[in-house]
Amino acid sequence: MNVVTLLEAGVLELLDYLQAHVVTCLVPAFFIAGAIAVFVSKQSVLAYFGAQAKKYVSYPVASVSGCILAACSCTVIPLFAGIYKRGAGIGPATAFLYSGPAINILAIVFTARVLGVEIGVARAVLAILMAVVIGLIMAFIYQKEDSITPLPKSKSFTESEDRSYRKWLFFVDLVLILVIGASTLPGVVKWPVVIGLLVVLIYVVIAWQDRSETRLWMSETWQLSKLIIPYLLVGVFVAGIIKQGLPPAYVSRFVGGNSVSANVIASVAGALMYFATLTEVPIVNSLVSLGMGKGPELALLLAGPALSLPNMLAIRQVLGTQKTLTYIGLVILFASISGIVYGGIA
Repeated sequence: MNVVTLLEAGVLELLDYLQAHVVTCLVPAFFIAGAIAVFVSKQSVLAYFGAQAKKYVSYPVASVSGCILAACSCTVIPLFAGIYKRGAGIGPATAFLYSGPAINILAIVFTARVLGVEIGVARAVLAILMAVVIGLIMAFIYQKEDSITPLPKSKSFTESEDRSYRKWLFFVDLVLILVIGASTLPGVVKWPVVIGLLVVLIYVVIAWQDRSETRLWMSETWQLSKLIIPYLLVGVFVAGIIKQGLPPAYVSRFVGGNSVSANVIASVAGALMYFATLTEVPIVNSLVSLGMGKGPELALLLAGPALSLPNMLAIRQVLGTQKTLTYIGLVILFASISGIVYGGIA
């Protein structure tokens, strides 16, 4: 395999990513992240995700938040950056970072439909448990660095209690644009709904927001985009090269059975590859047909959607090198353990 072929694979992967995910996934996600940073009060974030919030509140909320999002490992990053920047503790924030792409409803239902109800349920339950455990360990390791330094409070429509419904409508509309835009609904259904939601959003912005609020929202969205997008694009390009040089048929030789090495290899391979939302399922299905064991099958499903090379590079921009490596290591470790346990009883 020559260098030209590998570079072509990287370019094709990047073009596919830009075509399939920028408009429907990344753009709405960055606008949501910018809105969180501007319109959600620090007190609200700290109440549910803060370092000193009650663990029985923050971790369950963080670990199941991904259920409503059809977010891939890259789309979830700006949302994670938004709540982390707003004061979320590193434990709940990383629990959300993992759960976002790992347990969205579309992925779980699709997994159960294609790969079987048993592994679909196992994926959902173990992903929630992993989110909580990973978050708790991150909080324990980095508890001294969890900053709760007060941030300047934005002047926004969120401060008026009697108009709180405006805030909810604004955020629900943004989330629906992301969820429906990223869904697999037929275009004849999806696009009219998305256009309708955009009309509602435009009305809310024009009628209920001051221009200064809107400018601040746009500025925050742009800053997050500049911070993260370049690393995502580089990572997607490299992931395309890896996929070309490491085809599924080759990987399947090493992930048969349920050995420790098979589960670790499946977790690491999944962590390095980029999976758009739902694409992990047909890829795993093809590997299963080539002899992949049940344990490695689950290990890849738990590690793959939550991590990718572009995801790792982008997370590093938010958390720094040490915390990012710790997070990656925990995901691979617990995905491997989950695969070994599941493979032993399945």
